[in-house]
Parts: sequence; structure tokens; C-alpha cells
Amino acid sequence: MGAINILITGGAGFIGSHVARLFVNRYPEYNIVNLDKLTYAGNLANLKDVEGKPNYTFVKADIVDIDRIREIFREYDINGVIHLAAESHVDRSIKDPFTFARTNVMGTLSLLQAAKEYWESLPEKFEGKLFYHISTDEVYGALELTHPEGVPAPFTTKASSEDNMAYGTEFFLETTKYNPHSPYSASKASSDHFVRAYNDTYGMPTLVTNCSNNYGSYQFPEKLIPLFINNIRHGKPLPVYGKGENVRDWLFVEDHGISTIRTGWTTSPPANTSTVTKRMSSN
Repeated sequence: MGAINILITGGAGFIGSHVARLFVNRYPEYNIVNLDKLTYAGNLANLKDVEGKPNYTFVKADIVDIDRIREIFREYDINGVIHLAAESHVDRSIKDPFTFARTNVMGTLSLLQAAKEYWESLPEKFEGKLFYHISTDEVYGALELTHPEGVPAPFTTKASSEDNMAYGTEFFLETTKYNPHSPYSASKASSDHFVRAYNDTYGMPTLVTNCSNNYGSYQFPEKLIPLFINNIRHGKPLPVYGKGENVRDWLFVEDHGISTIRTGWTTSPPANTSTVTKRMSSN
């Protein structure tokens, strides 16, 4: 196999910029193509420190534009995809579900089809290729809060950890059934199904990861942690959903980036599905 040319979609966004930076800096022999539409959540300043690196290229494009995506696959001889480009805010999805369906469903389908067409045109076909789709654990719905007081480890589950408290009897696992409750999670669930369908139908090597809430630098201020910090700094009220009883799992974004490298590019072959939480992420 020749050069490794990875297309990272949504690479100017919060999680995508961290993933792109890790690949550019850790693997100078890889060619990283960052594709981003630069919507309100995309900011090239996130990658100012790597924009001059010889193994980094930025392309402004819309993932729904399949003709442009086909051109990018041919131009850069793409043999790996890390797909992060998505509309991702639940409240926005409630106000405008069509935009979420367009980007998250049709955009993913556009990338899958372009990858399939280009990779099947090569002599080696799918050998050495990978379509890595980063999704959310919100596709699973919500877990029942059966122990609001918190239960210390050890837990009777494979997802146990000495560093965490449990607030219910279940964890989200790769075998958890899908049960989306918002237009956002429904659109991501649909995109997950399309990725698996391309694996089952065409034999395309794919990996779907469903991560918990991320936090860290460059996060857009509409998200919970930066929103709370900003409101506290300016003496504004802190919005709380429902009765304030929701429990969230938080994953440091750089740990998520490291898990992307380990799960997709340093293990062979990758699992078809992986759930990424703070319980399994490490340096």
C-alpha cells in the first residue's frame, strides 16, 4: 500500500480539529485532508498551529455535494475517512429538523457513495481502506435513573470503573438497542444505519463509534460546559433541563481523539461498532 491519505470531515469543528491535529502531529507520514463547510461551528483558527504543516490540506466543501466529494476522493487519492461533519445541537434540531436530516443523513450517504465508487475503481478495491463514522450515544436514548444517590464501584457490568459512580443498573454498550428521542439523535441513528448497510451490502470496511458528551478547548459556547462557565462569568442564570436530575457522562475531547487513532488506525482489523466513554479512554 502507498501513502495513507485520510479525509477528515468537520475538521474545523470542536472534536474534528482535535482529531486532525493529533493525526497531523503524530503521523507526519500521513496526508490529512480537512474538509469543512465552515458553518457557525467551524473555525480554522482551531488549527492555526498546524495549517503550515506539509501533511495538512484544508478543503472548503459541503458533504452533501456528492460531485465535489467525488472530485476530492480522486484528487487526493483518499483511502481513509474519519467522518465527523454533522449538525449536533439538540435544540437546533427541534427548530430545524430538515437541516439535520440533510447534513447528517444525506451528507453521510454522499460520503459513503463517493468512497464506494472510488475504492471499487481501484485494483485493490477495499483492501487497506476504512470509513470511520463518529456518532453519538444519544442514539440509544436515555438510561433509567434507578440510583440517584450513586453506587460506587465495582459494578456488575463490563463497563465498570473504580473512578466512577453508577446512577443506574445499565450502561450504554455496543449491544444497546437504538431509541432516539430528538430529531438530532434520529438523524444520527439513520446515518449509523447507512454506514452499517454499506458494510453489509457492499463489504466496505466501516467502523461506527458512539461517544458520550465531549468537553475541552475550542468547544462552541452553546454547549453545556462552556455555556455554564460563560454564564457564571457574566452573572447569568444557569439553564437546567427538566428537574435537574439528568446525569451525563463526560469525555475529554483529546482522549476521544486518541481513541480514534487507536480504534481505527493502530488495531487491525477494527471492530464494527465501539462505544467511546471516559471509562475506556486513556493516554
